Amino acid sequence: MKKILVFIFFLNCVPAFYAQKNNALAEKIREQYKIPELAYAVVSSDSIFEMEALGYQRNNPSSKAKIDDRFRLGSMTKTITSYIATLLVKEGKIKWDTKFFDLYPELKTKSNPNTYNFTLQDFLTFRAKLPIWSYGNQTPTQKEITGNNQQQRYEFIAWFFRQNFNVEKQDIYWSNPSYVAAGLMLEKATGKAYETLVKELGKSLNIDFDFGQPNIKDKNQPWGHDENLKPEKPALNYKLNWLSSAGNINCSLPDYCKFTQMQLQGLLGKSKLLTAEEFNNMHYGFPEYSFGWQSEIKENGLKYSFHNGSPGTFLTKVYLCPSINKAFILFANVQSEEADQGLMILLNKLQEQYGG
Repeated sequence: MKKILVFIFFLNCVPAFYAQKNNALAEKIREQYKIPELAYAVVSSDSIFEMEALGYQRNNPSSKAKIDDRFRLGSMTKTITSYIATLLVKEGKIKWDTKFFDLYPELKTKSNPNTYNFTLQDFLTFRAKLPIWSYGNQTPTQKEITGNNQQQRYEFIAWFFRQNFNVEKQDIYWSNPSYVAAGLMLEKATGKAYETLVKELGKSLNIDFDFGQPNIKDKNQPWGHDENLKPEKPALNYKLNWLSSAGNINCSLPDYCKFTQMQLQGLLGKSKLLTAEEFNNMHYGFPEYSFGWQSEIKENGLKYSFHNGSPGTFLTKVYLCPSINKAFILFANVQSEEADQGLMILLNKLQEQYGG
């Protein structure tokens, strides 16, 4: 009995030892790779092994990081959009093979014929043959797209589908407008704005999802920074509103941990809403990219699903490995190649220590 108790005590001490060691490593990486604030977590389906927020909300030592700081998720928003879509398909409110113009027939005649047969599944798995478009594109202009947030997304996709494009065949088409179109389909199927669908999901999971730059509503939240460490002042970005369902959600690290743990629980067959098969289809149903999740098999044979976000002045990463029941989440309030290298060093170290 004494040996068993000693062994249990040892197991309980290991995560604490890792946490202390990794905290020091993360702080060193934060300073070396010029990251104002670095937040990271290691979780299982039912436990949090590590969760830290280091540094500063702004490139300013007077704005100390807090654990509940909010970060822009960027393209990690797609993991949330795809989960909402999966729930709506399960509820029978829409089908994977529903075509965009089944729901928006009034846009079809003026649209590029190459878009006629695209389905919800095509959009969410990046199999719709669409060109790349992001917040850096110069057209359309703000004057061309009018109305409230929902109307602007409608006007944007109407404009986008009118363009004359014929994309070369690829395995995957990394086009943000695919998720704009998917978001519009979910709005039409439910009669609710995308923002409402996200808020309702958040309420059901006890997660506070929001949109845009965290410092718009509260200047004491993290400010994003560009590669020159110039802080992004509070401002509405109309292009990122057009891309809401593709990359405009913000939330805290503890809240995204809840979402990630829910995904792990589902992959392990512990969800009451979706089967393990449905979660596996979401993460691994297609090669390389499925419904909001990329996937890879590492050299050690472990299979991961993951996503990265880069909305201009933030970086985010999430990596899940159900076979070891672990997930790794990293947030930074700067976007640069240097910062991304630092995050990958920390990620690899965390995976190595936790058996991944």
